[in-house]
Amino acid sequence: MTLDEWVAAVSAELGVTAPDTRAVLDFTRDVAHRVDRPAAPITALLVGLGCSTGDDVPAVIERLRPLLPAEEG
Repeated sequence: MTLDEWVAAVSAELGVTAPDTRAVLDFTRDVAHRVDRPAAPITALLVGLGCSTGDDVPAVIERLRPLLPAEEG
């Protein structure tokens, strides 16, 4: 099963709109690297809870992105 197939199956089972997978993965990668790895799946859950539909995911991510610590380097 591919990632896209999994997301489609889970979304259908839950009766929700499939999210922008790339946006979720990119944001949780940033969270894992700038905050802590265990924060990534918890943040993904919180993003989901903050959305009323899958279409809201990018807007919720952009609302949370300023909370990330600055990149080191």
